[in-house]
Amino acid sequence: MAAAAPHVTGSHGSTTGSAHAASKHVLLLSVDGLHQSDLAYYIGKHPHSALATLVASGTSYTKAKTTFPSDSFPGMIAQLTGADAGTAGVYYDDTYNHALLPPGTLDCSTAKRGTEVAWTEAADRSQNPITLDAGQKLTDPALTALPTNTLQQTLDSSAAITKAILKLTPTPQTLLDPAALPVNPSTCLPIYPHQYLKVNTVFNVVRAAGLRTAWSDKHPAYEILNGPSGTGIQDLFTPEINSVADSAGDDWTTNNALTKVYDSTKVAAVVNEIKGFDHSGTKHVGTPAIFGMNFQTVSTAEKLPVSNGVAGGYLPNGKPGPLLSSALDYINAQVALFEHTIRAAHLASSTTVILSAKHGQSPEDLASLRRVDDGAIIDAINAGWASSHPGAAALVSFSVDDDGMLLWLSNRSSAALAFAKHYLLTHSAPANISTDPKGTHSATVGSSGLKAVYTGAAADKLVHARAGDPNAPDLIGIAQHGVVYTGGVKKIAEHGGASFEDRNVPLVVSGAGVHGGRSVSKPVATTQIAPTILTLLGLRASDLKGVRVDKTRVLPAH
Repeated sequence: MAAAAPHVTGSHGSTTGSAHAASKHVLLLSVDGLHQSDLAYYIGKHPHSALATLVASGTSYTKAKTTFPSDSFPGMIAQLTGADAGTAGVYYDDTYNHALLPPGTLDCSTAKRGTEVAWTEAADRSQNPITLDAGQKLTDPALTALPTNTLQQTLDSSAAITKAILKLTPTPQTLLDPAALPVNPSTCLPIYPHQYLKVNTVFNVVRAAGLRTAWSDKHPAYEILNGPSGTGIQDLFTPEINSVADSAGDDWTTNNALTKVYDSTKVAAVVNEIKGFDHSGTKHVGTPAIFGMNFQTVSTAEKLPVSNGVAGGYLPNGKPGPLLSSALDYINAQVALFEHTIRAAHLASSTTVILSAKHGQSPEDLASLRRVDDGAIIDAINAGWASSHPGAAALVSFSVDDDGMLLWLSNRSSAALAFAKHYLLTHSAPANISTDPKGTHSATVGSSGLKAVYTGAAADKLVHARAGDPNAPDLIGIAQHGVVYTGGVKKIAEHGGASFEDRNVPLVVSGAGVHGGRSVSKPVATTQIAPTILTLLGLRASDLKGVRVDKTRVLPAH
């Protein structure tokens, strides 16, 4: 049964739809890494801030939970489809699929099935170096100079970089390299991200209603949000975040000041859209019915040990440290800019703003950090399997390990699953703590840093996948709190896992059609954002496949 959503003024309040649009425009802001505790702390310290005003004028859900795995791809897809990872068929931005063929396959009749599926910068047309325009070959000097810039020159050129990259195409699927995409064994054609998604998106429903759509995100592969039609988003702006930013070869995530420059390009796009232009600011097309962006600044401020001499992460008392505090100030300033632009465009009475996050990040307590080399663990599993199965393929075909572990195996038998699970749960691994230099390990973690391991049908059940789903991991490891899988020392936090810090994110709905000053403490999920968006716009939430399959409810009033 669909749940009521009486906080949406003028709607019937069910997930089946609404007879009246409470809002004409929904602006969705997703802030990677932002915890509900971060938002509450900031508002407490800055009661007159834009973030405080946003919360005060809306409904705040203080026990909102994002998807598991808590990665950017399933996290964003959840907000815009109403589907969890198993229903959407997307578990991470870089995974493996047992049923598809490797990129570049030409003879699909004889090729062996199974391939990496990389919806990352690896799919861009530009490589060596990867460029901010992902291979569009924009010729503005502000962009072509990036590989030769010093860090300071790039920072000093931020306004020019923004102006230049706004010329990026609104159809970034054209920036993906077909030769880097997995191949459909039935058609022997490359599979684009939107074809991989098993459900439709909010953008598909909104476009079918004749309304305008736009979005901004961090890779061209986010064209997955176009949905199965491939045309859900009319104006999709995706400057490549993992591209060269200076002569040192840094990308925009390696320095928090660079991340702010990067995020500001997307802020400029959204400001143009609020004003009724396309993302470039050159064509007047009308303010979209659904639009928004993803921020990375908080995420890098939590991950980086130090940036420009400023410490990242949290203080021992649990409060944001100096770099993270600066990042929160930055987010607040952008929210203030959006709100000012909305008022100046006389859209305040017809616009709803939704603030949330694709994922949180863990650990917050630096003393609990244990960095574990997952590569060594995977190598040992493969070596152990090979010793008893001479000539067999490496058991682990692919792994994604951040602060959790996802494995796809070449042999999916119960014996192979049991072997991998047993090894992981009985192996003690050396660990690097926050004060250890690279290459030293002053701690040890039991069970490979895991507290639980799920395999086969149990793993499918955990992520709500159908049994034997070729997209889904064969083994899922739930990390002990504080464990981050990395062979280096360049990060002090990660996401992807199942911890409270990974998944407890803010969720605020504020503006047109929403009762102000409400705080809801009952548990909700970020999948509920999608049906709520459609209900606000007077559209049928049940037009989303993910809503129907997962019985996703509109956000409650209290």
